[in-house]
Amino acid sequence: MRLEKPEGTLRRGWTTGACATAAVKAAFAALKTGHFPDPVTITLPRGETPSFPLALEERGPGWARAGIVKDAGDDPDVTHGCMVIATVRPGGEGIRFRAGDGVGTVTRPGLPVAVGEPAINPVPRQMIRDVLAEQHCSDAEVELSIPGGAGLAEKTWNPRLGIVGGLSILGTTGVVHPFSCAAWIASIHRGVDVARAMGLDHVAGCTGPVTEDAVRHHYGLPAEAMMDMGDFVGGLLKYLRDHPVRRVTIGGGFAKIAKLGQGALDLHSGRSQVDLSWLADLEPKLCRSSVMSANSALEVLEMAGGIGIAQKVADAGLVTVKQVLRGAPIVPDVMVVSREGRIIGHAG
Repeated sequence: MRLEKPEGTLRRGWTTGACATAAVKAAFAALKTGHFPDPVTITLPRGETPSFPLALEERGPGWARAGIVKDAGDDPDVTHGCMVIATVRPGGEGIRFRAGDGVGTVTRPGLPVAVGEPAINPVPRQMIRDVLAEQHCSDAEVELSIPGGAGLAEKTWNPRLGIVGGLSILGTTGVVHPFSCAAWIASIHRGVDVARAMGLDHVAGCTGPVTEDAVRHHYGLPAEAMMDMGDFVGGLLKYLRDHPVRRVTIGGGFAKIAKLGQGALDLHSGRSQVDLSWLADLEPKLCRSSVMSANSALEVLEMAGGIGIAQKVADAGLVTVKQVLRGAPIVPDVMVVSREGRIIGHAG
């Protein structure tokens, strides 16, 4: 189902967990009545009642299968347009979950689902139990699959988190909010959880792949220690403050770390900007009027000859990091990395 798009707003969508729940409800209803409800309506955790059209209906002796094409609204979600399929087989003892084609399996501790279990998060599991209970079913096997999910999972955090074989069935509210920071920050948090559960004592948050390669090579860190932080340095540091590891490295390009040094915790270009007057104050040797007329922070870096001002930016970034950590038992350091992957500033 596509939601109406009010003027000037972005259209919301549905999580894989909501789609899976609706597919399970439709499949079990077909087992009971011989007919698939289409569309099928479910109740989400916050009381919303969306309806989903079915894209797949199959039935055989002792099983039924329904599929729903995920609509992520205006969010650039990797699973937008995927079909989420549920196969329900009544019987056995309790509600058991299985990972079908394209749904991953958990192989490392630290996630909200136990090792060896399908990567179906707790809220979708409960939603599925609830729709089965509504139909007086307390014993069934539920197999979820997402055709093509194994390939799509390579574009997500799953390989780094130790989820193998496919995607995760996610969602806490059932609704996808377009361009939401929450999903990315939640992935950062799960990355910290996995690193801690593995006993890693040094993690790194980087703003992009060039920086990540430089930091990882410098320290020889395993992939599981690398947090795909993007612009959300605040999301990483605030979580580490309450879930500490011995050491954290923050790495980024000159402009990103300059914004951090100015106190910004969201480094996205649309939500924070480099203050050129701050850079001019940071490096008094530069002509102030030239700095103020620069087109970008990179131009200022080139004016300054690179390394000297980059070190000052790293020093300022470290001050911000320590302020956010508020004395947590963590040793931080900050790296500024050039576009070519060279470390041009390192504080801490």
